Amino acid sequence: MAEPGYRHIFVGDDHSARMDYTTPRKSRGSPIPRHDVPEHAGRLRRRLDEAWRQAVTGAEERRAVALPTRSGTYLEFRSAPGEELVSKSLESRPAGIRLLSVVEREIDGEEEPATFATVFVPHGKEGHFLRKVQAYQTDRTPKGEPKNRRLVDSIADIRLAMVGSFWTDSVPSPSAEAAWCEAWIRTEVDAEAQAEQQFRGLLGELGIEAAEGALLFPERTVIQIRATGQQLAEIVSASDDLAELRLAKDTATFWLELPNEDQATAVEDLLSRLDLSNTGIAVCVLDTGVNNGHPLLRLVLSTTDCHTVRTEWGTHDQDGHGTLMAGVAAFGDLQEVLASGHRVRITHVLESAKILRGPGDENPHELYGYLTAQGISRAEIQAPERTRIICMAVSSTDDRDGGRPSSWSGEVDALASGALDDTRRLITVAAGNTSDPTEWRDYPDRTRTNEVHDPGQAWNALTVGAWTQKTNIQDPDLDGYQPVAPSGSISPFTSTSELWDTKWPPKPEILMEGGNAAKNEAGDCEAVWDLSLVSTHHRPAVHHFGAHSMTSAATALAARMAARLQVAYPEAWPETIRALMVHSAEWTPAMLSAFLQDSSKSSYETLLRICGYGVPSLERAIRCARNSLTLIAQREIQPYDRHDGSYKTLDMHVHELPWPRDILLGLGDADVTLRVTLSYFIEPGPGQIGWRDRYRYASHGLRFELNTAEETRDELIVRLNHAAREEGQTPDTTADSGRWTIGSNARDRGSIHSDIWRGTAASIARTNLIGVYPVVGWWRERPHLDRWGRKTRYSLIVSLHTEERDVDIYTPVATEIGIVTPVEIEVDDAE
Repeated sequence: MAEPGYRHIFVGDDHSARMDYTTPRKSRGSPIPRHDVPEHAGRLRRRLDEAWRQAVTGAEERRAVALPTRSGTYLEFRSAPGEELVSKSLESRPAGIRLLSVVEREIDGEEEPATFATVFVPHGKEGHFLRKVQAYQTDRTPKGEPKNRRLVDSIADIRLAMVGSFWTDSVPSPSAEAAWCEAWIRTEVDAEAQAEQQFRGLLGELGIEAAEGALLFPERTVIQIRATGQQLAEIVSASDDLAELRLAKDTATFWLELPNEDQATAVEDLLSRLDLSNTGIAVCVLDTGVNNGHPLLRLVLSTTDCHTVRTEWGTHDQDGHGTLMAGVAAFGDLQEVLASGHRVRITHVLESAKILRGPGDENPHELYGYLTAQGISRAEIQAPERTRIICMAVSSTDDRDGGRPSSWSGEVDALASGALDDTRRLITVAAGNTSDPTEWRDYPDRTRTNEVHDPGQAWNALTVGAWTQKTNIQDPDLDGYQPVAPSGSISPFTSTSELWDTKWPPKPEILMEGGNAAKNEAGDCEAVWDLSLVSTHHRPAVHHFGAHSMTSAATALAARMAARLQVAYPEAWPETIRALMVHSAEWTPAMLSAFLQDSSKSSYETLLRICGYGVPSLERAIRCARNSLTLIAQREIQPYDRHDGSYKTLDMHVHELPWPRDILLGLGDADVTLRVTLSYFIEPGPGQIGWRDRYRYASHGLRFELNTAEETRDELIVRLNHAAREEGQTPDTTADSGRWTIGSNARDRGSIHSDIWRGTAASIARTNLIGVYPVVGWWRERPHLDRWGRKTRYSLIVSLHTEERDVDIYTPVATEIGIVTPVEIEVDDAE
């Protein structure tokens, strides 16, 4: 669904003054509408009275027939269409009043959706909201405003919550026919097992079937139940713990087992829902070729865009892997779009370059760098006007170098950097798979020790590993099987850089969905359809759909996300798209629980080398909320120069961060989070001489550093000048290094650096300068190659976030920068 939003703005080149401003989305419905106070208060009181009367009547009717009842009441609050609901103020934990869910829904006859919030009110607290409304009518603040005005004015209606109040899915809830659903119940810390047991006991009383196992999230436990619409209403009437209801996800097996004529019908339905746009953005798939005769692919992949590096190979896909990659790169997981029933917007096209003939006929390893370059070249010659994302899931297990560059990874770095043709490229590559089922038995230990495959160590590539949310096993043939990986953790198929020498870059940088494996009671493991993604089959006359998984599928998803970002921000450089994906990535609770031993820098480095920076989000990469602020700079810098016969560092950029200082100081000790990401491409060192030394491999390095609260601009420059003179050392003076989550030792490897700083709003108000400075590289150390005077580019992204949701830190900056024009940005299914 499209939302009003502001796009990122890339302006100016004055790096010494201000960063470019990245505006967040417009806050829906801001400011809060004003009502006639007596009339509005009277109407809300009547709605509350009616809701309480219905609740009492319903409870008495249930007790009369000995049915279980709740110890409280669920209320639903609604905003006016297109307006904000101040939902945070609906919760009062001391009173036991809990905010359960907030969701936007369409209202018949209205152009814009309204916001709905479901709240649990325990018995004895029925007067809580009546008192809020009464104070709104009779009391005034020192500024003369009605008390509780923002909350009460934002409420358009109140009613007793029904099944629809809890249903947060985009598809209709079950009616007469039973369906598998997800019951999300609220839990307290350390009381999850008790809440689950209590809820399962209620299900037993009501005769509702429940699946084994549960998913645990902070304050939520998810249990799968099979229920009719009437049974869901019974749960709402009897449970104190319900928070949300959703339809359980169909597994891939449902679509893969359909007869091909039924698969064809599903394809026709999807084709009728497609909206295609020609934006000049492409994903170029380097693989085994693609069969673009598939009805879903012929619309996005023309025959003229199917290439091969060997004429005798043809462009067709004999293996099937390339066509699976193409389906995911275009549509994502087909399981989701097939089941949604919504319109699907496709804003990029595909290109295919066949660099691998097929199964059992692999190319000599030493040719892969050349074939990669040839595949990209063919696509660029055919359509030079396009902006393209390169997607390559071909990797080798024959020559793992423990993070050291290889000829193949070196060629990937050269292609990305534009060293030979001055064309920068974003190249997504697969981390490589843990593909032996016997190794999945030892998850996650064996996954952690399986090293990223060549060319995944390429510094400039966006290397993609796999995580998974797929844990739903429904195939009756798999009775007794359990998922190997828990939901939210790394996939058993992925690989890591945990065993590499720490002088090499941490890989992968991000994780995307790569599916899961299943194990039986004996511990035997296998890859199964239920836990896979659905994509396009290379022989549609036989099957329209095929199963796809592992880091290949994850890489296709990453390339698709990068293309959608490029469509949203066509002026963004490849360095910036890579930075946005890393900057938007977060570790899941499951990852933190499994791989973060403590809050030390060394523990975070381990986490980084296993999970990268986590799972990126298209929503976060494109826009942010009012209580967040994101800034982007795209700049060119000359790292070195010759002076008095020697070669030294030259440029240093100091960016002033236009923080809303007065607002931050007013927040005082409130917690804020600052994130910084710096992305650039290095030119790989010529020849493999010295490739064991990261300084000789990289043409240059860049680093970032913030000023401290007490440090002036001149003092920061002096400190950074000292750091730049030292060979790769980072500043060791009063840099507040302890506040960084990862720390410079771990983050300053490779050509993308991201870290998180946590502190108080008052301290960050005075930390308003960020410096970008060069460190040693072979451009400086090998002056006879005549690269010492070259310039390079970088993208710098800085985000500030506060948990204080009612605080607007973006508008003052937007006003100062002069950004006023909103644009529509569509995010139909943020990853």
